This record gives sequence, structure tokens and C-alpha cells, in this order.
Amino acid sequence: MLSRRLNGIEESATIKMGHLAKQLQEEGKDVLNFSLGEPDFKTPDHICEAAKKALDLGYTHYTSSAGITELREEIAKKIREENKVDVKAEDVIVTTGGKQAIYEVMMSVLDEGDEVIFLDPAWVTFEAAVRIAGGKPRWAKRVEKGVKYDSLESAVSEKTKMIILNSPNNPVGYVLGESELKEIAEFALEHNLLVLSDEIYEKIIYGRRHVSIASLDGMRERTIIINGFSKTYAMTGWRIGYAIAPAAIITGMLKIQQHSVTCAPSISQFAALAALINSQECVKEMVAEFKRRREVIVKRLNDLGLRCLNPEGSFYAFVNTSNYGNDLEFTERLLKEVYIIVTPGSAFGPAGKDYVRFSFATSMVNIVAGMERIEEMLR
Repeated sequence: MLSRRLNGIEESATIKMGHLAKQLQEEGKDVLNFSLGEPDFKTPDHICEAAKKALDLGYTHYTSSAGITELREEIAKKIREENKVDVKAEDVIVTTGGKQAIYEVMMSVLDEGDEVIFLDPAWVTFEAAVRIAGGKPRWAKRVEKGVKYDSLESAVSEKTKMIILNSPNNPVGYVLGESELKEIAEFALEHNLLVLSDEIYEKIIYGRRHVSIASLDGMRERTIIINGFSKTYAMTGWRIGYAIAPAAIITGMLKIQQHSVTCAPSISQFAALAALINSQECVKEMVAEFKRRREVIVKRLNDLGLRCLNPEGSFYAFVNTSNYGNDLEFTERLLKEVYIIVTPGSAFGPAGKDYVRFSFATSMVNIVAGMERIEEMLR
């Protein structure tokens, strides 16, 4: 009954685990959920107030499919000033979340059989989006200590169309430095590849500097930047994201948007505008708290023999479980014995089979309690 393009595509592992956590909680279980990449903070008040004002003013109708002009102009200004990429408002499309932008890109540029290189491990939705669009994933093996990729050349072929980057990274938490980005840029230029650069975690970074590959020589014309407001401003439920892309790709994305969701939610667009034009102090406060949580969870996990590199960005700890079994075995044990929900690493690609992902976008109380439960379980 279902189409062939859905064969072999699994439901999102992260959302699946989140639903499982809610189900168990509804059954009265004392569940600690470390699975979802969703900030536990309330959306800042000034953003909510802007949405209320938009409601009062009657901004409750369709907008331009590309997004309201004021928001597109402000996004372009942000990209020029912060990311050093020369863009204008017409280079911006506002979407119903970052995922929608990614799907629209894939449907716009991929033909049946086109190949896309992932830097293993990679966020779960990238592969699904590529497969649904008829593309085929190719994995470049990651060297564990550092962020070099030793198999880009072996992953590329005459069918390769694109390479996907995600920095700061989900699930590992690494940040690609300028020298590493230059190596990838040279590779993309040599093989005439598009680059999709998912920069959704750019503000959630610890002691590193975010660099967009689109700012490097020759890359503006072949790079699609994906970003949004969910992580930086705790706006996951507002479903508001955006893409910056070459004109032809924006045109393709607009066609898909016009025939699917029409436009991003009008109220969310005005809220996003308020997020950009007002003080960024709320972001600094959230990132400071993420950093505090990171220090606690990484130390405790390593003390328990669960090897974990210190993430340089995002809010995930990617934990090696090989001392206690593979990712699926350890995930099941956490759930059955101590009601802790994590995401198995194999959901993120071949390199993740001995890892699980802990999200520390949860309270310090939950982190401390979770580590105590795991310590008791492992005794």
C-alpha cells in the first residue's frame, strides 16, 4: 500500500524515544528522558509578547511563501554580519522548521540515484530526507579523536551530488574549524559538489568559533545554509526555520513550499523577527547553563566508565558503551532497569553502533538523578 520510496526508511529514532518516554510517564513510571534535542527553557518573554502583539494586530493570515519581508531582511543581515556571507533577502526562504528546509532542498536538487555524502555519524533525518527524495547515502568514516574524515575520496563517485555538514554537530558535538572546512571546501570544489551546511547549533558553542563554510572562497555559490530558531531561542514548538541558497535552489524550494505548507506560520514569523532584533542576552544565559550541565554530565559519565569526549558545541554527549555492550543492549538496559531514555547511536549511522546519545537539554536535577541511577545500575 505504501510507496517504494518509503521502504527501508525507519521512523525518527529521536522522536520515537521521546514518544516512548511520554508513554511511560503517562503510565506512572518515573522516567528520566535524555533523548530529545529540545531545550527545556521557556521561550523568552519578549518573543512571546511579539507573537501576542501579532495576534492582536490580526497577522493571522497567509504570508508570502518565502516569508515576510522584514524577517527575510533581518535574517540576511544576520548572515552578512555574523557569518560573513554576502546574501540578500531574496536569497532567504523561511520554512516550517529546519526539517522542512532540508526536505525541500533534497526534493529540489536530487534525482533518482544521486548520491549524498554523510560525515558519519550524522543526524538521523539527513538520511531519511535523502532517501525519500530518491537519493542514496554514502558514509565517510570519522576518525574518533578530532574531526578529520579519512574516507571522503572513497565515498565520492560520478553520481555524488552533495555533501552534508552539521557543525556544531549532532550527535557528537564537535565543531569544524576553519582549516578543516577549507579541506572539505577544496574537496567539494574539486568534485563539483553542493554542500548543505546545517548550522542550527551555531550559538550553542563552548570556547570555539563557528565558521560557515559558505564564507570560504568559491563556496557561496554551491552552499545551502540551514538554520532556525528552535535550539537557540527554545522555540521548538513554533516550527520556524530558514534556508539560504543559490537562486535556482530557492526557486525550487518555493515551488515545493507553495504546493505543500504554503508558508511558515505567520505568528511564528513575527516571533522569530523579535528574536533576531532584540537583545541576545537570553541566548547567552541559556548557553551558560548548557555549559554548566555539560561539565557535570561528561565528568560523571566518564567516571562511570562510559567514555565520552567533551562536546565543543550543541547539547549532546555521545557516549561509548562498549565496556557494557553495544548501543542497543545498553539502551534497553537503561530503559528496563532504571527508566532512563537515551537514543541508540546506530540511529546516526554505522559509526554509532557502540554509542548512545545523551541530551543534556534537561534540568540539572534530572542530570544528577540520572547519573545516580546509572551508577547504581552498573555496580
